[in-house]
Amino acid sequence: MKKLLTLSALLCGLHTGANAQNTPEGGADEQTPSYSEYFSWINNTNEGATDEQTRINLSFFGWLHDTYGMTLDIYAFDAGAIDGSKMYGSMKSERFKRQFPQGFGTLGRMAGSMGTRLGLWCGPDGFGNTEEEAKEREEMMVSLARDYNFGLFKMDAVCGPLRPEKYDVFDRMMTRVREYCPNFILLNHRLDLGKGTRHSTTYLLGGAETYIDVHMGNYVTATHHRAGALDRKAADNLTRLTEDHGVCLSSCLDYWEDDLILQAFGRELILSPELYGNPWLLRDDEYPQLAYIFNLHRLYRDILPQGFRLDEQQYGPEALSRGSDKTRFLTLRNLSWNPVKYKIRLNEETGLKKKGKVQVRQYHPYIYDMGSFRYGDEVEVEVLPFRAALVKLSTEAERDPLVVSGVPYQIVNDSGSGAKEVKLLGWPGETYQVRINKGKAQTITFPGTPLKEKYHRQLEKMAKCDVPSDAKKLYEATCFAADNNALEVRSLMRSGETNIPQVKAARDAFFDQKQFVERDLWDRNLFDGDKKTGFAIAKRWGDQRVDDESALYIDLGKVTDLDELRWTAYTEYDLSPLRSAEGMYVKVSANMTDWTEIVALAGKDMRMDLRKAGPVRYIKFPTCPLRLVEIEGYKNGQKVDRSGWKANNLFRNGDGYCNYKQAWKSEFTLSEAAAGSYLCIAVAGEHGREGVWAGLKVDGRYVGCPDRAPSYESNTWECPVCDRSSNYTFYVPVTPDMVGKKIETWVLGLNDEPIQPEVWITAYPIPFEQKIVTLK
Repeated sequence: MKKLLTLSALLCGLHTGANAQNTPEGGADEQTPSYSEYFSWINNTNEGATDEQTRINLSFFGWLHDTYGMTLDIYAFDAGAIDGSKMYGSMKSERFKRQFPQGFGTLGRMAGSMGTRLGLWCGPDGFGNTEEEAKEREEMMVSLARDYNFGLFKMDAVCGPLRPEKYDVFDRMMTRVREYCPNFILLNHRLDLGKGTRHSTTYLLGGAETYIDVHMGNYVTATHHRAGALDRKAADNLTRLTEDHGVCLSSCLDYWEDDLILQAFGRELILSPELYGNPWLLRDDEYPQLAYIFNLHRLYRDILPQGFRLDEQQYGPEALSRGSDKTRFLTLRNLSWNPVKYKIRLNEETGLKKKGKVQVRQYHPYIYDMGSFRYGDEVEVEVLPFRAALVKLSTEAERDPLVVSGVPYQIVNDSGSGAKEVKLLGWPGETYQVRINKGKAQTITFPGTPLKEKYHRQLEKMAKCDVPSDAKKLYEATCFAADNNALEVRSLMRSGETNIPQVKAARDAFFDQKQFVERDLWDRNLFDGDKKTGFAIAKRWGDQRVDDESALYIDLGKVTDLDELRWTAYTEYDLSPLRSAEGMYVKVSANMTDWTEIVALAGKDMRMDLRKAGPVRYIKFPTCPLRLVEIEGYKNGQKVDRSGWKANNLFRNGDGYCNYKQAWKSEFTLSEAAAGSYLCIAVAGEHGREGVWAGLKVDGRYVGCPDRAPSYESNTWECPVCDRSSNYTFYVPVTPDMVGKKIETWVLGLNDEPIQPEVWITAYPIPFEQKIVTLK
């Protein structure tokens, strides 16, 4: 106990001078440098975290710490560790002991070994109805700060309010907590704490959670799902003693880095950078950038609290400047479809008060040393569409340990005394004169053929036309291309396999946890040979089916010769709204153009004869059962490989749904496609919920839109996808086989509302070529 107490005391002084004499009553004030935080909401939901899963997650952050020098100040348990929704718990309860059989001691030491404190979601009360019960709760909460390396409470009204007769007990409890940890953070989410309000460090900014396309989605057409997040505003008075729920890394991950830049360097609250969800779902090549953003913020966090708003007419929406008289960080953004250039004045207008040579460096969306300028000069910075930019202006000595000039770049690793890595970025086929740490200039030519056209541009204008005779096929091409899996599954598919053991372990711990498996959120459960798992229409938040019109779409991944298709449902209820022994008209196709209709009898163990159908790839059942546990295919009595099979259960049956009233068409040919290119079919205007759809024909072949903002219906892990009735944007990756072929882009409307679709091509990430340079 003595050793752990020493660790807690040390970590509670994370910022210089953090002691009872000079620490503000609420644990921090407007000038306190930020703490970085991760909290575990939607890594688990209200069932709470477990010891094993927390160890695995801490090992992930330990890997980031050991590999890249990234420090996480606070790792916070969200709901369910002790308290939960509408309930108070105890570390003596059987529930807690099941989840944390070793208590918090080992986890506290594990976190402390990398400079991290623990935090806890909880309620403000739990003091019971007797003096003895109140003392027991008070002692438990105080012990978290005293004995177990906790540095934060997130108190939420979801657990329940603080009864007025317990105001004094709460006040006494928090006074004792701060005796052991003066800079203890208390987040107040929608609570009246009476006299204990003086202990609150923050309030919740706007009451908004940031789970993308669940609690936060786009209200405009955009190149990605996070435009709504990029449009978030800081508090009116730029207070930092509020909490914005951080950046959620769980769903719709593209452009996450822009979101984090604005949270960490723009709003720059007392908890910054702040993450939640499942950051282990990023791609392996994105972790160096995640760590770099944390490290850059930590390098300059002593000067970032001082901020002010810049003139929006000059610097764009919600432009902010933070820093000292000698060094300023500017966060800029562009929430339009075309690049925007801003002229930055290197003087008091942007916060620079110390005259001298001004070094200008852009840090996002890539690092670029823009050069040295006279005080008072203007420098032009381009901000890409629906992106953020971070620019530093400085008249003082360099803090950055590794600086490159002459070319855009990203830091891979600049921590410690070992080898340092930098990723040089250049346009295909172009040559640059590059200097590293002011060394000798080197000529570097990047491979590839120079692009003939801008990688981001509007394509042929869409013209209104008659509704095509094959409108249903265009719609169903999207039903087969998209999915209804949990949003986290989509993120996993987006990022691909990992080669990092700590990342794999954290992913496995998330997807293999009992609650995720038993909620039946992933179509792979139909093809895994395990009848204990299933895929079901999620009904936890109400019925997602519309008038029993959800169809079952199955894509076999390739044309396959089958004798028989089987499905298994456990109960007659699972088969609903179908009924055993009733006929179904099932359609099958090899190409989405020519379809064959087959009659099959519904049942818990359905078997459909396909011997006369010929080879097939696409199968559409007109109605989807509530829950299936397995779908199998057989040829010559042998089960066929199903590794490429997929299924959807929330899209409507096109036979009764595709009564389109208007249509638009664009036709073009792409002569080239930069790496990472995709089409954006932006439908501006009010069109009704699920009231507009898009699809492509490439040399006559139907191609669906696998992604859309806001997201397609999903069997979600937490709450449903956000409900929007306007400004959808559909996304289609540009594959090599699309280049040089005639592409028809279609938009189909189910009502008469006036809308104006457009087609754009863009790329993510920016289609630079790369060269990794290692410095000994």
